[in-house]
Amino acid sequence: MALTKAETVRAMFTRIAGRYDLMNSLMTGGRHHAWRRLTAAAVAAAPTGLALDLATGTGDLALALRAAAPGRVVVGADFSEAMLRRARDKVRARDGTGVRLLAADALALPFADATFACVTSAFLLRNLADLPAGLAEMRRVTRPGGLVAALEITRPGLRGWDAAFGLYFNRVVPLIGAAVAGDRAAYTYLPRSVEQFVTPPELAALMSGAGLRDVRYRRLALGTIALHVGIA
Repeated sequence: MALTKAETVRAMFTRIAGRYDLMNSLMTGGRHHAWRRLTAAAVAAAPTGLALDLATGTGDLALALRAAAPGRVVVGADFSEAMLRRARDKVRARDGTGVRLLAADALALPFADATFACVTSAFLLRNLADLPAGLAEMRRVTRPGGLVAALEITRPGLRGWDAAFGLYFNRVVPLIGAAVAGDRAAYTYLPRSVEQFVTPPELAALMSGAGLRDVRYRRLALGTIALHVGIA
């Protein structure tokens, strides 16, 4: 029987958990940390209350949220236990008091409505089997007036640069993934998921359709990264 998308994605992240941070640094020249800090800063002014970081992975964005708002308790959720083990080690090593980690599916969050003052995700949305449902869940668990932020890889949309980015992403990244992570398939899936994902304006429209207000976005990294923010 064929695996569902969720099962395939969970298995993939379980396989690459041990090299996930290293691959992120190699692929982005270390810039992924700066993008997560910008995401954390974008929701730092959210109302007082809990923060939720979905698909927290190894915990980098959850820790950035805590650093940007030291008084806020942050919940980091992921459906890969292998990723969460890495995150727990990182949180302990950095004395991450105020960061709680748990296993959860972004399409069926185990939280009551309006639980969180802000909800974030970094590189989650492309991996969802049902994007509108995932956005609706993010909106559901955010309290009125709270903030929802999503960081994603995107196509630059500029003819010459788009071709160069595509060459790097589709040809070079799988080779790095094979050499460093021992998993060419995972790093072939990555560029394909970007090619198939919605554009930044389309994602903004979907976020609005999920009930978020004043959705805005900015492009980073020469247009290859988009940070969307909306108000619940």
